[in-house]
Amino acid sequence: MLRLTLAQMRRSLGRLASGGIAIAIGTAFVAATLLAGGVMTRTSYDSVAATLADADLLVDGFVTGDDLEALRALPGVDAVQPDVHGWLEVRAGGGKRASLLALPRASDPRLDPLELVDGRLPERPGEIALPAATAERIGVRPGDDVVTSRVRWVPADPGESPGPSSAPSPVAERDPDPSETSPEGSYESEDYPLEVTGLLDDPRGAYLAMGGAAVLPLEDVQAVAGAGSLDELQPTGALLALTPGTSTARITALVDEAVDDVTVLTPDEAAVRALGRVTQGTDVFTGLVLGFASIALVVAALVIANTFQVLVAQRTRTLALLRCVGAVRGQVRRSVLTEAAILGGVASVAGLVTGTVLAQVALLVLQRVDLDVPLPTTVTITPWVVLAPLAVGTIVTVLAALLPARAATRVAPVAALRPAELVEVGGRGGRGRLVVSLLLTAGGFVALAGGVLLGIVANPMVGLALGVLGGAASFVGILLGAVYWVPRVVGLVGRTFAGNGPTARLATANTLRNPRRTAATSTALLIGVTLVALMSTGAASARVTLDQELDERYPVDVQVTAFDDGTGERTAIASAAVSTLADADGVADTATLASTLGTIGPAGSTEGIPTDVYAVTPAVARSLMRDGDVLASRLEPGTVVLGGDFAESLGVEEGDVVDVVARASWADGTTPAGGRELGLRAALVDLGGQTAYVTPEVLDGLSPEAPVTRVWVRLDDVKDAGDVVPALSDALADESVEVNGSALERAGNQRLIDTLLAIVVGLLGVAVLIALVGVANTLSLSVLERRRESATLRAIGLSRRRLRWMLAIEGALIAGVGAALGVGLGVLYGWAGSATLLGAMGDVVLSVTWWHLVLVLVVALAAGMLASVLPGRAAARTSPVAALGVD
Repeated sequence: MLRLTLAQMRRSLGRLASGGIAIAIGTAFVAATLLAGGVMTRTSYDSVAATLADADLLVDGFVTGDDLEALRALPGVDAVQPDVHGWLEVRAGGGKRASLLALPRASDPRLDPLELVDGRLPERPGEIALPAATAERIGVRPGDDVVTSRVRWVPADPGESPGPSSAPSPVAERDPDPSETSPEGSYESEDYPLEVTGLLDDPRGAYLAMGGAAVLPLEDVQAVAGAGSLDELQPTGALLALTPGTSTARITALVDEAVDDVTVLTPDEAAVRALGRVTQGTDVFTGLVLGFASIALVVAALVIANTFQVLVAQRTRTLALLRCVGAVRGQVRRSVLTEAAILGGVASVAGLVTGTVLAQVALLVLQRVDLDVPLPTTVTITPWVVLAPLAVGTIVTVLAALLPARAATRVAPVAALRPAELVEVGGRGGRGRLVVSLLLTAGGFVALAGGVLLGIVANPMVGLALGVLGGAASFVGILLGAVYWVPRVVGLVGRTFAGNGPTARLATANTLRNPRRTAATSTALLIGVTLVALMSTGAASARVTLDQELDERYPVDVQVTAFDDGTGERTAIASAAVSTLADADGVADTATLASTLGTIGPAGSTEGIPTDVYAVTPAVARSLMRDGDVLASRLEPGTVVLGGDFAESLGVEEGDVVDVVARASWADGTTPAGGRELGLRAALVDLGGQTAYVTPEVLDGLSPEAPVTRVWVRLDDVKDAGDVVPALSDALADESVEVNGSALERAGNQRLIDTLLAIVVGLLGVAVLIALVGVANTLSLSVLERRRESATLRAIGLSRRRLRWMLAIEGALIAGVGAALGVGLGVLYGWAGSATLLGAMGDVVLSVTWWHLVLVLVVALAAGMLASVLPGRAAARTSPVAALGVD
């Protein structure tokens, strides 16, 4: 029987080729989706964990110098890098300035996210390596000198020098507490020369939003931060580089024993946690990957099942003839399933290879585009990527052949001798099929709604699983019931065009004569279009929702702040600098903010935290901030607006009264003339940083002569931040200001989202290709079924041109109805998926890219007509006399 099966396959290569192509494309789509999911995950992780470099483990939590020594002593730990930094302003000989992050030199190249592009790294105090862009902007190169400021403790008695270890510790880095500037001494700022030894590049964008990072010896980082020891820098963690082959699980256990109150994470775990902060604890990117993979598996299964079912149904008569020559039912059934397994296996291998090649080519193309997003150089092949497409292609093809094989074995051998065209014309499904269809559709939509609800109020991953299950069940139910409703819808639409002539009437009548054939052809496109509309709608909704989240996370595009030299004092920003910002290209609007230095603490408390208090009007907040209503709605007389994390550190809750004390200088601890203590109500908002905002009237009460120390800048287009922010830094190179381009980080996040959506667009192209092949395949088989029918039409006078036109109208009708219904279902499923994945983040904005959907409808109509070209030509060329003959 195996030899007979192989012989039948050789004789039917033409028919099997169309089914094999559909299977190969379906499995290629699964493979490409899984590979794209891996790229999306890797890209997301690498972007948010860029500062971790190539570390093996991250120790998260405050650590002391003793803790760091304990970590270095662990077996298998090659290097330990404390997570500390400072801020510094460097000034070149020509007066050009730049403010940037100060990092200690990494103890191991694996722990350094920066790359040396010229010169060497600093080796001793008094040396510095600068970002190449910063060095070019201020006009220095390796070998040149720059000047920065460092904070020193100066005793009141010149002969008394307590040394770094005995120097009082400031309350906050760069903001010493007045209580510690006692008669025994004070902190003072002095010039500190540095030699530029090398230039750096930041290929991963780790410090993009900070304006770049310089590398200095650890002693100098402590000096510019005004810290007498490493412990005063308060390391917030450490990176570990392990000996190759060392078990991370074993080192994790050893770290837990050696250091208290820390969490040990792998870089991927740290990335997941960082992404969770951006998405309010929701692992959106993993959810997207799982969602795309699940959708790909379901859609590929439906396309394969639909195509192979039509293919095997074509051979029902041939299989029944085997019964006439002695084959038993079991042999016929096994022959069909064996053929399906061979076809599915071979086509799946071809699809796997094709999908892998396409994914790699797409990755190479994306790498040539300036996305500023770290993309891997090659796709990652995992067992899941290999086994899932092969299993889907093979198993689903076999399952798709079960019902046709069963139908073939139940046909009486004598009845099978009748012409195939006379079998099942006008056949519809039975009541059992209708009941199953209704149950699956209704139950699936209920599960889909439940998934959305779970995603919003509970676990998005559980909601996603239930939503995918519900969506798949409802879609399968719709496809099972397609034989009942698709022909009626197609016929209803066709009647509106039937008055255009006999060809249109014949095309409409043909769609009604065989409901199964019409449903099979229409659902082939319905599947593809549903997927396209689903992903397009889901991607659009995700983009708008994530943009809204970025608006809240990065409310101000650029902040230009008067530099703090370490003593806590800020000088006023010159009006010329403000005008320069306002006139710069790419700047939409600017606003100046006056501020005073102060301490904030609970009412009646003698302790407080030093901070800058800025004056902002509601109008400025609304016009300059991306989501200004968050702050503007809380700015009222008698109120101080605090970030939630800052308020928590103060022990303050919404509505509590806090004492705000204005001071002009941290050096002597005096209160300026007109400055005084006010009791203000705390209003808490979701803003980061240790900053307080009040109305101008309140600031006047605290410090009437408060200078302008900050300028808010709103950009025309945040996507241009990569060009505009460096240009602003160049324009202000002569000013002692710090340019903080949070728009750079936001733009980086948006580029990441754009990259992920570009991958989705690629998947949409594959989905459209699947739909086109599905329509062409089923329409071709439909024409082959109707050779005698077409010949009869030719015999009674229908011309070849009108026959081809009839098939084109029929294809367009069926394709158009399938596409329109697919668009509706896709929008529904896309919205449900977006609500499930993004609901935990906050308000989900459901968006539709209408021009995408209109384009899909146009392409579907064209596809239906084009898919009929080759079958129409074949039908028109067949001689009526030859076609009317019975085999």
